[in-house]
Amino acid sequence: MTTAQRLPVSLTPLEAALDAVLRGLVPVAPRELPLAEALHSIAAEMPALRAQPPRDVAVSDGWAMCANDLVGASSYAPLPLGEPPVWVEAGEAMPDGADCVVDADVVDGSSPIVQVLGEAIPGQGVRRAGSDIAGGRAVMEAGQPVLPRDLLLLRAAGLDRLNVRRSRLRVVNIPGGQVSAQFVAAAARMAGAEIVCTEAAGRDVAAITAALDPHACDLLITIGGSGVGRTDAAVTALAGRGEVLAHGIALQPGRTAAVGRIGTTPVVALPGAPDQAFAAWCTIAIPVLDRLSGRRPRETLGLPLARKVASSVGVAEIVLLARQQDAWLPLAIGDLSLDAIARAEAWLVVSGAAEGFAAGTSVDAYMLRE
Repeated sequence: MTTAQRLPVSLTPLEAALDAVLRGLVPVAPRELPLAEALHSIAAEMPALRAQPPRDVAVSDGWAMCANDLVGASSYAPLPLGEPPVWVEAGEAMPDGADCVVDADVVDGSSPIVQVLGEAIPGQGVRRAGSDIAGGRAVMEAGQPVLPRDLLLLRAAGLDRLNVRRSRLRVVNIPGGQVSAQFVAAAARMAGAEIVCTEAAGRDVAAITAALDPHACDLLITIGGSGVGRTDAAVTALAGRGEVLAHGIALQPGRTAAVGRIGTTPVVALPGAPDQAFAAWCTIAIPVLDRLSGRRPRETLGLPLARKVASSVGVAEIVLLARQQDAWLPLAIGDLSLDAIARAEAWLVVSGAAEGFAAGTSVDAYMLRE
């Protein structure tokens, strides 16, 4: 007969639980990845780029010339040339001494003496050296996620590999938490993690213990089995394999979440219910992933609240927000429906020490849609 897990009489404050699991964690070592595999990873330090283009190039087909030599030329006063100009195709390097490209019909070569029938300005039809990428520019700012537009820049610079930090995450699903496990796996990939998903053979202590393999991963996350029901045994299994740092966190939803370690590997036990898994993922798992990947602090957007947010003292509560003109409209507080989660554009936490926020208070919210 399985003994049910019990929550402590006193819940651990969210900040204390997070500090405990983050203590001693350092970013993983950087590694080189092909650009095709680097998307959403966190950039590490890289050498500066060379100027692109390395010299002036034509952006259109035409005659490469020097603009100062064409001053006063027109169809009424053609300018004779001592030597025929050089024809360039778009993308070709400009000849020495040329600083503009004129259209084919501006040059009349029908007579033995080639004539120019119009003026030009310096830089006309030309992309200047370094105009796409300035020489000495950093590839990317270390600590920032790699986005599609970054890959555009890197490929234009001629790079095919990038130095990044990518943490390895093992997700262990306890039977019954499949929906939450799929959400976590997808969210972790967007956060730049490398994912291995496994499933415990059952909900008993032995089956869960066998699935808690910390090898070859930087963070281990369990989904489900962290409550106090008769078949909930994830925290008991964690205690048998390693150390439980906190179980029973003052977080709504998500109070049955737990944090611990197996050896040096941090473990976050998320509840199986989707709303609770979402809340604990945002407030606990994401900060751990960000620490491991060396990500810079996530940006927030500060806007006034469209209406007040009331919260219970003693428990940190998740608030889901949608942008309404130039204000944050609260969609849900503490009790999060899946519809509210799907519609939310941002979230914030009301500290357990606060009673909420008055309408019009400016709050900094974390964006859910980057």
